[in-house]
Amino acid sequence: MRISSSLAAATALSAASAHTIMTQLIANGVENGVGVGIRVPTYDGPITDVASEYVACNGGPNPTTPSSTVIDVTAGSTVQVYWRHTLDSDSTDVIDASHKGPVMAYMKKVTDAATDTGVGGGWFKISEDGYDSATDTWAVTKLIAAGGTQTIDIPACIEDGQYLLRGELIALHSASSASGAQFYMECAQINVTGGSGASTPETVALPGAYSATDPGILINIYQSPMPAYTIPGPSVFTC
Repeated sequence: MRISSSLAAATALSAASAHTIMTQLIANGVENGVGVGIRVPTYDGPITDVASEYVACNGGPNPTTPSSTVIDVTAGSTVQVYWRHTLDSDSTDVIDASHKGPVMAYMKKVTDAATDTGVGGGWFKISEDGYDSATDTWAVTKLIAAGGTQTIDIPACIEDGQYLLRGELIALHSASSASGAQFYMECAQINVTGGSGASTPETVALPGAYSATDPGILINIYQSPMPAYTIPGPSVFTC
C-alpha cells in the first residue's frame, strides 16, 4: 500500500524530537516559574497507550519531577499554561507543526494536589478545541500561533478545594494506525477559592475516558475533504 508523501514525512517526524511539555501556569496575575506547581517530565515524549495509568498525569517513560507547590486559583478566573518543546524552549518553539490535533483541559478534585497521582475517577473536562473545517485549522496550529499559550476558564460554580488541572494535546499525524496517536499531558496543582459550589460535574476516569478506537483517536487526518472531527472524551462541563 502506498502512502502520500505528506503522510510519510509526518510519520518520519514522529520519531524525531518534535514533542512538547506543559511547563508553566499563569494564575491570578502571577507567572509561576518552569515546573512550579507542575509535575514536568524529564523527557518530552508522548504517551501512546490510552489504557496506561500514565495517560492521567504523564510519567512512566517520561519520568516526572514532583513539586510541593500548590498554586492558588480563583474560581471563575482565566488561567494560562505554556507549552514548550523542551523545558529550555521559548514561545517560538512549541511543538512541530506536523503534530496537528485537539487541545483540551480537565480538572479533578483531590485531597492533596501535591501527592495525588491523578489515576482513576473524578476527572471532568473544562475546555476543548478540535478542528475548524471552515478554515482547515487544528487547535494545535492555533496553539503554535499563540506562542504555546493555552487559555483556560476555571468554572465559577465548582467547590473550593484542591484540584489537579490537566492540560492535554493529542497529536494525530500518525493516528491512522493503531496506537499512532500521541498524547501529551501534564498536571498542575491548584487550590481553588471563591467557587459557589452550585454544580457538581459528572466525571470520568483516566485511564478509561478514551478508547484506542475512538474516531477522534484512530483517524487519518490527511483525508480530503476532512470529515467532521469528534473530540475524544466527555463533553465540556459548564456552569
